[in-house]
Amino acid sequence: MRNPLQEQLLKAGLAKKGKVDQIAREQAKQRQGKPVASEAAEKIDTQRLQAERAERDRALAAERNAQAHAREIAAQVRQIIDANKVKREGEISYRFNDGEKIHSVLVNETLRTQLAKGTLVIARAGDSYELLPRAAADKIRERDASVIVLDHGQAADTRPASEDDEFYSQFKVPDDLIW
Repeated sequence: MRNPLQEQLLKAGLAKKGKVDQIAREQAKQRQGKPVASEAAEKIDTQRLQAERAERDRALAAERNAQAHAREIAAQVRQIIDANKVKREGEISYRFNDGEKIHSVLVNETLRTQLAKGTLVIARAGDSYELLPRAAADKIRERDASVIVLDHGQAADTRPASEDDEFYSQFKVPDDLIW
């Protein structure tokens, strides 16, 4: 029992009778539901592909979550800087290092002494630098410590003890020693 398309192809001479019979037998086998060995292999391949896709999707989702978290932290830092920045005024150029470069901000005498004491810190805000009080700097340091460029108060507190300091700590210097 051939379908009308097969009949038309035979009449037109575009298909051979043997090929049509072979295709009919294959279709009958598929209808009867006899499993072919290639179906099991295809099923295993599809399961493997689904597992690979799921793993890739999980990795992409984790990367997107990490990027979103980093953007959220950066937004929080910008908000803290904008809310707490100290107005800079003055004509004294206060120089500081940011990585390998030396930068400067203009401050007055009181801001300069506060920077030297560690009550104020310098933070990177995009391409510029802002003066912030210590409380705001601590909040920023919790989120992203790389934004804080200059902090004299923190540098003295967290200075790591060297081996020489440990060795010489056993020798006490007399109080009345005069050079």
